[in-house]
Amino acid sequence: MQAQPNPILEVWLPDLPRFASDHPLRALLYKADALPTGAKGYLGGLAERFVVPGGLPVAALTRELMAGDAEGANWLSADPAWVQPDLNGARLLACGQMQLSMEEAQALAKPLKPVFGDAGMILEVSSPDHWHVRLPIESPVPDFASPEQAMGEDLYEHLPQGADGRRWRALLNEVQVMLHQHPLNAERRERGAPPINSLWLWGGGRLPQVVRTAVKGVVGDDVVLGALARRAGIPVQSRSTASVGAAQAGWLIDMQDLAVEDITQQWWPVLQALLSKQPVRWSFASGERWDYRPTHRWRFWRRMPR
Repeated sequence: MQAQPNPILEVWLPDLPRFASDHPLRALLYKADALPTGAKGYLGGLAERFVVPGGLPVAALTRELMAGDAEGANWLSADPAWVQPDLNGARLLACGQMQLSMEEAQALAKPLKPVFGDAGMILEVSSPDHWHVRLPIESPVPDFASPEQAMGEDLYEHLPQGADGRRWRALLNEVQVMLHQHPLNAERRERGAPPINSLWLWGGGRLPQVVRTAVKGVVGDDVVLGALARRAGIPVQSRSTASVGAAQAGWLIDMQDLAVEDITQQWWPVLQALLSKQPVRWSFASGERWDYRPTHRWRFWRRMPR
């Protein structure tokens, strides 16, 4: 049997181009060892680290994490979204993280539930930002685009096409009409908040029986990452100075969802402390990767160009 490589602590960061040329991380990368490019993007990065037979059923995984009842059904994520009409159609501008309370989410969902019920589905509000649609186990689920793929693009280019997609397009149109008329959206506009005028359907499938990973544990706050880790049977810790500072080899620290400014101001000191104690793999959402070891600080001949 081929020996497995020694595990290393991995820090998953936003796209490398977001870091300015004078960011202190850039100086570290000049002393680090470059690795082959890895998967790009959020879902690509998850799929590279967690092996799920048949694809990544985000809806079933997150529903199981939040409610524990995902077995025996097909699921779709139906996350609250904001779409902006324009001359060529409508564009997806936001999905999830819409600053809803649970009470507001339930109020928005209430008139929509009969619409889904008439279509043989059940709309569930699992959290203010994460809604789910329960479908019978035998129901086929179209391959909807993820928010990551569709953000900023024409909504209708990412909807199911043809005769099979007609019912989904009609369902979404009815949902959008009802949300447009909802009084809560008028209140949101008055206080300068974007309306919730659509749902984004994506991540369909059944709950997987097995999720495999070489990751030994996760530090992070992302719901899908947490759901995958739980299903794989590895520990998950919320992101804090203490949990990041205590992370060991084989663990994954997820920071790809943070702004670079937040990483610099809040997290950079604790990340620097990690570098003095153990090897660290810097992995970027844009695919670039470097390994940095404590002894690399002596590589004085590797300096950033002035």
